[in-house]
Amino acid sequence: MINRLSRLPQRLLTVVALTVAIAISGCQKTPDANEAQRDTGTQDSTQNSTQPSDTQLSQTTSTTNPAEQQAPLTILALGDSLTEGLGVDNNANYPAQLEARLQELGYKDIKVINSGLSGETSTGLVNRLDWVLQTKPDVTILTIGANDAIRGIDVATVEANIRTAVKRLQDNDSVVILGGMQIYDNLGSDYVKSFAAIYPRVAKDLNVTLIPFFLDGVGGDPKLNQADAIHPTKEGYTLIVNNNILPILQPELKKINPSNVTNTPTETAQ
Repeated sequence: MINRLSRLPQRLLTVVALTVAIAISGCQKTPDANEAQRDTGTQDSTQNSTQPSDTQLSQTTSTTNPAEQQAPLTILALGDSLTEGLGVDNNANYPAQLEARLQELGYKDIKVINSGLSGETSTGLVNRLDWVLQTKPDVTILTIGANDAIRGIDVATVEANIRTAVKRLQDNDSVVILGGMQIYDNLGSDYVKSFAAIYPRVAKDLNVTLIPFFLDGVGGDPKLNQADAIHPTKEGYTLIVNNNILPILQPELKKINPSNVTNTPTETAQ
């Protein structure tokens, strides 16, 4: 009996402890759905605070200078050694001088790519079109055929190749400017006349702009050509750019992107 009585306080203490534990656990507040949502909302707002809102984006866009958004224009100078600039410094060939002159005239974001290759024939040029078209030119100044004439290649073959080149360029959304060529009479008058007639005929049939004679005012002038009497000097190329190319090129550039020029180009220097 005494043992039982002695154990009673211990049991009572155990029961009391369990009762208190249960009561405390029952009083704890269960998570409220609204509070969970509020917590989630706080996290979302924290994450979104690092991302610009639609209003912020529109404000940023509206403050950007439209001139800075102008897409650059690429001009491809495609041809043979007359384009490459055989015998002159890299900054003296016509593509380099053309780019510099366009910048002086106020044209922005225009790049002139020199894709001239010494000794190139019309057939060789057609064979490398896939490569040069990777430049995605907006305008192509095509000057080819002189080496064909020197070799006496059949005029029909030369014309067919030039037509193929022009069509491929047009199919790739490039505005083509065709540089006309003329040759000396030592190959016979019939060949000379037939050769010269290629360029205006192709220009008319394929609706491309023509530079009647790429070397006009320079070809045959010893002061403007190197010792070989074929390739222009730096001064010769300057005249070609200012007198033969720019008067034809500038109207085409205005058609493509009138806003690309910040200052209306003045009359080209002579």
